[in-house]
Amino acid sequence: MGECGPVMKIQRALLSVSDKTGLIDFARGLADLGIEILSTGGTASALREAGLSVVEVSTFTGHPEILDGRVKTLHPKVHGGILQRRSNPDDMETCRKMGLHPIDLVCVNLYPFEQSPSIENIDIGGPSMLRSAAKNHADVIVLTDPADYSPVLAALRDGGDLPLDRRRTLAQKVFSRTSTYDAAISAWLAGATAPEIPLRYGENPHQTATFRPDSPLPAEANLAAARILHGKEMSYNNYVDGDAALEAVRELHAFPAAVIIKHTNPCGAATGETLAAALAAAWEGDVVSSFGSVIALTRPVDLATAQVLKGRFVEALIAPSFEPDALEFLKAKSKDIRLISLDRPLAAPLPRKLVRRINGGTLTQDADLGAPEAWNPVTKAAIPDSLRPVADFGIRICKHLKSNAILLAWECAPGQYAVLGMGAGQPNRVDSMRKLAIEKARENIGRLGLDPQKVLARTILVSDAFFPFPDNIEAAAAFGIRYIVEPGGSKKDADCIAACDQHGIAMVFTGCRHFLH
Repeated sequence: MGECGPVMKIQRALLSVSDKTGLIDFARGLADLGIEILSTGGTASALREAGLSVVEVSTFTGHPEILDGRVKTLHPKVHGGILQRRSNPDDMETCRKMGLHPIDLVCVNLYPFEQSPSIENIDIGGPSMLRSAAKNHADVIVLTDPADYSPVLAALRDGGDLPLDRRRTLAQKVFSRTSTYDAAISAWLAGATAPEIPLRYGENPHQTATFRPDSPLPAEANLAAARILHGKEMSYNNYVDGDAALEAVRELHAFPAAVIIKHTNPCGAATGETLAAALAAAWEGDVVSSFGSVIALTRPVDLATAQVLKGRFVEALIAPSFEPDALEFLKAKSKDIRLISLDRPLAAPLPRKLVRRINGGTLTQDADLGAPEAWNPVTKAAIPDSLRPVADFGIRICKHLKSNAILLAWECAPGQYAVLGMGAGQPNRVDSMRKLAIEKARENIGRLGLDPQKVLARTILVSDAFFPFPDNIEAAAAFGIRYIVEPGGSKKDADCIAACDQHGIAMVFTGCRHFLH
């Protein structure tokens, strides 16, 4: 094990984590540097499965874990190893006499209490080790955030150690984390909700704002449980746009997909054979609005996906996780971009209640999920079965646009779908179509040098609600639209169907409206 004495480099590391993100690569990097790894329970098992050599903490202390794992690191050999001051002769003599071997790096993150509050999810050993290491940061490197693994490992490879200012920054991060953790436990035990988190500002810089996570948090991926790996503090608008992006991209969870949000509206969305292809196609939906946007992705971010954003400014990128090389690329790209890891895969959205405050009261409704979408052809011409997936994609994204909403969805490559143009938030539907969705589609077709006829042959126009008048059909026909999907139910349905037949347009009624106010 080695004797206590002046530490010239990192010799021994203790790794015990609930969140295994980046663990194996970090541990392998430590092992390659000749650093002995101590570990516990599931962390030790994961490291061994990866082929790494691990010393169990129970072997290190000479004492077995007891009380179903409640006591495993609360031992003098652990805390003596962490807290010993290498420059203090009395400390080092005590270490020598008692056989307390130094622990030079502590990597711990905590039981997920915020995600699942319970007595057994109150971590005791984790905060104790973190606080001990942070207190003695002059001699011990302390890590609690997987985002710090790669830069610390790079520094150890370079010089074998970290300078004091970086150790102090990591220690500060630990105390910030443990204080937030304790506050959540305190609030839960008191029967209160989670504490309010101050935000950078509200909708505008002169407005203050806070965020209070639900307790308990939802079982599905959500921003309240996500980790900000890099970037500026979140603002009110970042949370609102981020939530809009996450809710929209859930609809596409079965595909590598990207949704780009600007002021809560999807200005770009696409599926792709790869995540990088999906992000690139989504960006082309509106290259102007995508600047300064919030983006949500359905798959872990790899380097190829990260490189799609080279030279492009975005406020935030939300994903299930980030590969280490992608994370380093994005962090080097911008010090401000918010990189938000959901730390879990995306799945279909779960039923839930939506709550909105108005002056004097609260409105509550079910989320817009699981509505029965009919497929009722009403015109002489028919939409080909091969375009049904395009229609499904269009409906899923259109319902996340503010009403009145029009979306032009197209098959941008075989089996891959994207937004060609969209119009949202207008007082009347024909303006959403004629002035926004169609004009954006015309612009994109010209900018990309596409053949309009070939594109429109694979394009479906989706409306979130019925057409009140046939003027919408006339505008669509003038642009060359051949296929329309809308709910139907207007007093003027017969006139709209007649206008479609006159222009050779195929139209289907779904019987399902998707207003979003």
